[in-house]
Amino acid sequence: MGMMRWDLPPIPLLATLGLVLAAIYCLGLARLRHLGRPWPWYRSLSFLSGCLILSAVTGLAIEGYGVGLFSAFMFQHMTLSTLVPPLLVMGSPGLLLFAAVPDEGRGRRMRRATLRMARSRVSRIALHPGFAIPVFLFSFYGLYFSSIFDTLNDSWLGHTGMEVFFLVSGLLFIIPILSIGPLPMRQSNLGRLLDIFLEMPLHVFFGVVFMMAPTVLVASFADPPPQWGINPVDDQAVAGALAWSYGEPVALLIVLIFASRWRRDEEKSVTSPNDYDEVKDAEDLEAYNNFLRTLGSRR
Repeated sequence: MGMMRWDLPPIPLLATLGLVLAAIYCLGLARLRHLGRPWPWYRSLSFLSGCLILSAVTGLAIEGYGVGLFSAFMFQHMTLSTLVPPLLVMGSPGLLLFAAVPDEGRGRRMRRATLRMARSRVSRIALHPGFAIPVFLFSFYGLYFSSIFDTLNDSWLGHTGMEVFFLVSGLLFIIPILSIGPLPMRQSNLGRLLDIFLEMPLHVFFGVVFMMAPTVLVASFADPPPQWGINPVDDQAVAGALAWSYGEPVALLIVLIFASRWRRDEEKSVTSPNDYDEVKDAEDLEAYNNFLRTLGSRR
């Protein structure tokens, strides 16, 4: 169907956002290079890949098909909520900011503002599992099994708003699990592992419901254009299969990364059990810790 050609919507909000985030990140990398400070290549690859995928999945022709084709929209949904957020978070943009901005003047004020935002009450609530996990699950069960989806999908604003919601809900879920930057609170490794395994079977069950349904469950996708030659029930089954299978490889990779970090934390705690109360990787957070020390010395 030519879904992979560029076909920007009238207002390409998320496609533009991906390009802007990539440009800002590259400016930070250029600043680090100018300062002679190292930055892991895999973080840059992760973040820039997330930006590229974000722009592609909302800027290619699949965006237009997603309005009336369930499988296309579900592919967008899963990409925005389960693939793009981990890639962005593993790029550690917060640490890049702390490392790249100047220590004085505007840079110092930017660091203060970023730190206040990261430690604010709003961040504490938004990133708490008791809030983030229900929001993430609402993006599946709350939207598709109610009239909310059909109401929103009728307009560009509603359709794009759902895409933004998928991205934000995915970020809220994954930031406490994978982020190594400053957070308002940090769960135990066991707590984060439980969050991962709590989410996985719930979206699998969601997918199975649509795979097994004999009739169309979402009215917006009941009547695809005749020229597409799509059976809506068959397409719904494909959408369910995507919801069931798409996130599993990503979840497995997240578990492997998390397990590696947990093992590293345990090894460090054996030799220095009191050094990691606030952060889990002192080397990665060197710029952040240096900033905190300068704050203390200037009071």
